[in-house]
Formats: sequence, structure tokens, C-alpha cells
Amino acid sequence: MNLQNLLALLENHPDESVAIRLPDGTHVPAHFHVTEVGHVQKRFVDCGGTLRSATSCVLQVWVANDTEHRLNTTKLSKILDKGLGLFDHRDVPLEIEYEQGIVSQYPVGTIHAEPNGLVLDLTHKHTACLAPDKCRIDLNVMSSCSGPDCC
Repeated sequence: MNLQNLLALLENHPDESVAIRLPDGTHVPAHFHVTEVGHVQKRFVDCGGTLRSATSCVLQVWVANDTEHRLNTTKLSKILDKGLGLFDHRDVPLEIEYEQGIVSQYPVGTIHAEPNGLVLDLTHKHTACLAPDKCRIDLNVMSSCSGPDCC
């Protein structure tokens, strides 16, 4: 799911509630706030020596003690509008940063309308070897690096 997808859904569903469902099926408490719209650029070298980059839009979600607070689609759209200048284009992956014991970033897998409003379904991030040819890894196994040039 990307930023453009979210913007379109928010426009088509004004003044509706917003819920965030974590990968384990539980929900972020309904009184969450979106405290940041971030343009995150990651530049890195994989274990095979290839320079790579990844860009994402990260929405930081924070839960305070104001249990009556609710963020609806119109308010979320206004918050996002404040951060749109950070992006050259809106076709960037969307992630939610949320603290529940530790701070984690979750990709937004799907966003869909339910009778009670929009639901952002989060998924897990996964690690992977980006240079399996250098590590001589069987892509069907990929349990650990085994070659001498491996990370």
C-alpha cells in the first residue's frame, strides 16, 4: 500500500473513523494520534556490495491518555497534507511507526472500508539476503549464509 492509495481512500471516505490493525489481529487503541509524517530515505550497501536505496512514508502513531480522542479520515487527510511537500511523488510505500514496548515499523498491507470506517491492516517487515548469488544460497532454503563471501 502506498501514500497515494491512502490519500484516495481518505478523500472517498470523509469524516469516517480510522482504525489500525496490527499483524497479530489486535488494534492500536482508538484514541491514537498521528504525530509525524516522515519521508524516510535509506541508502545502504548489501552484502554483495551493491548500493541500494529505499524510500517510504512513515506515519508515527502515539497513544496518549486522552481516551476520548478520535482521529477521523478528514483530520488524517489534513495531517498528511502538511507533509506532502516532503515527497517528490506519492507512489511511496506506507508504514506505521508504533511503540508497544519497543518502537516498530509496520508496512501497511491493505486499507479497506468497513461499516465502522477505514481499517489499515499492518504486516510485518522481513529480512532477506539481497545478494543470494554472492552467498550461494538456495533461494528455496535461505536459512543461513553458507558461502565464504557471504555476509
